[in-house]
Amino acid sequence: MNIGVNTWVWTSPLTDGDLERLAPQVAAWGFDVIELPVEQPGDWDPARAADILAEHGLKATVVLVMPPGRELVASGAVKETQDYLRHCMDVAVTVGSPVIAGPAYASVGRTWRMSPGERRAACAELRENLKPLVDHADVRIAVEPLNRYETSLINTVEQALDALPPGVDLALDIYHMNIEEKDPAAAVRSAAGRIAHVQVCGTDRGAPGQDRFDWPAFTRALRDAGYAGPLVIESFTAHNQSIATAASIWRPLAPSQDTLAVEGLAFLRTL
Repeated sequence: MNIGVNTWVWTSPLTDGDLERLAPQVAAWGFDVIELPVEQPGDWDPARAADILAEHGLKATVVLVMPPGRELVASGAVKETQDYLRHCMDVAVTVGSPVIAGPAYASVGRTWRMSPGERRAACAELRENLKPLVDHADVRIAVEPLNRYETSLINTVEQALDALPPGVDLALDIYHMNIEEKDPAAAVRSAAGRIAHVQVCGTDRGAPGQDRFDWPAFTRALRDAGYAGPLVIESFTAHNQSIATAASIWRPLAPSQDTLAVEGLAFLRTL
């Protein structure tokens, strides 16, 4: 599998200057993929990014971001959120990403209690609001389950498979799966054919491999499920106030962010 890293390891929001600085270093370390968050349209120039990545031989993946105000369920902001997701798909086409990945259903941190009937209605609304996006571009939409502290709608692979319409796939994130799945490898196998993206990190959000997670079982399950995309390290810096607060990063997770990336890459290559 190709190995990638998200620019959130170092900075947020991403800018053209950040990418010009990070891309050659990421390529020199031996990464295959660099992951580009679209926090706000216009933060960085997709055409310029495509040129930078081509210069350094890097592939791209694109992640969507769901702050307060971006909602596809029980909200008056559905149209604006759909427009934002279409923009992310257009960006993905420009930079050559086969996917946009993230929690494309509700803003991160939004939680509310639901009866079984209310949950069924919310999932039905989500399906209807995702369907118009499926054919917008030749890009897979990969919806990410989050842990219970960040959403009350989709926490597990099983819930995601129940909630998503045909043509919309899954993004798996080990950090969330380690909290919510009784058996992460079994959850992966249950999603065979629907996994479009995988993000990885240590169970503390640090470097992959410096934890108790059963990495060999997880990667075997990915192969059994037919996943052929990259493993992308997603972690965050404690030095950026807004993203550290949003991701609850209250302490350094490695001696340096570079160390987190390089040691994570070295471990993932062993798999």
